[in-house]
Amino acid sequence: MRIVVLGLSLSSSWGNGHATTFRALLKAFAARGHDALFLERDVPWYRDQRDLADPDFCTLCFYTDLDDLARFTPEIAEADAVIVGSYVPEGVAVAHFVQEVAGGTTAFYDIDTPVTLAKLARGDFEYLSPAVIPRYDVYLSFTGGPTLDLLERTYGSPAARALYCSVDQAAYRPLGGEKKWDLSYLGTYSADRQPTLERLLIDPARALPDRRFVVAGPQYPAEIDWPANVERIDHLPPSAHAAFYSASRFTLNVTRDDMIAAGWSPSVRLFEAAACATPIVSDVWDGIESIFVPDREIILARGTADTIAAIERTDAGAIGIAAQRRVLAEHTAAIRAGELERHLIEAEATATTSELTSAA
Repeated sequence: MRIVVLGLSLSSSWGNGHATTFRALLKAFAARGHDALFLERDVPWYRDQRDLADPDFCTLCFYTDLDDLARFTPEIAEADAVIVGSYVPEGVAVAHFVQEVAGGTTAFYDIDTPVTLAKLARGDFEYLSPAVIPRYDVYLSFTGGPTLDLLERTYGSPAARALYCSVDQAAYRPLGGEKKWDLSYLGTYSADRQPTLERLLIDPARALPDRRFVVAGPQYPAEIDWPANVERIDHLPPSAHAAFYSASRFTLNVTRDDMIAAGWSPSVRLFEAAACATPIVSDVWDGIESIFVPDREIILARGTADTIAAIERTDAGAIGIAAQRRVLAEHTAAIRAGELERHLIEAEATATTSELTSAA
């Protein structure tokens, strides 16, 4: 299968979770014998922070604007499938171009589904509009559960399918060594996540001055009052993630408001941390129990006291191993690549059947 992917970024993991998701997925997709071309808009904030300029599992090319994208018309026209990702600059115009030119299956891969739906509800069509959704053969969604029915019933998608993030198990595994922190958090600053970070990490740090904490990720405002026992790391490249999790007794998962409201939206950080056998403390949302079993594979926390109690637990190792076992069985990139292949083949078959029916 030859596919073309137009995504936010493959070359740079700075300030986004898309790059690691695409890297793991396309690497595993290539291992299944497929060929991928990734087209990335050349923008300065990623150009200056590239940590994968020449991948060995796909072809990576850059385009400067929509006019420049047109030079890839032959590749898009001849591909078996073309996938457009969320947050692609001028994504609606890109969708129109792809849907007009592509000769194979077309798909939208939404790594931000709840955020996308919230934007659509308020008339914000930054990278997706209601008009283009029915013209994609399949809508691949970061979010499962009831959202899939909403995409089909309300927005007219012919096929909405869950395609959760995944983990490259070769890159994320326990590395051993000393535990440097009692609780860690890895994530770019987000205003709607910050109150939960305050409640589940910063306030526990203030209450436990002898414990060690760390927050890694860019764009945190300078005015945040970090306790003395909270270490700050401005940016952590994917190559350092496994060591980061392996050095953490526990790690924290914090979910954006739109994703909590939708439920069934596991972050890639959940799978990456679990693959490293690091026990996870997470905020609570509908569907999380379908990903990990609470108190056996994950610890759920609603407030400061819950985090403090989690840090004091003596069964951390068993929880981490149980989560790792679950992820390796259900959420590796190899498994997800197989799901992607199946969704694309099913969409192609459905489209062919529809064309034959219309012709008859």
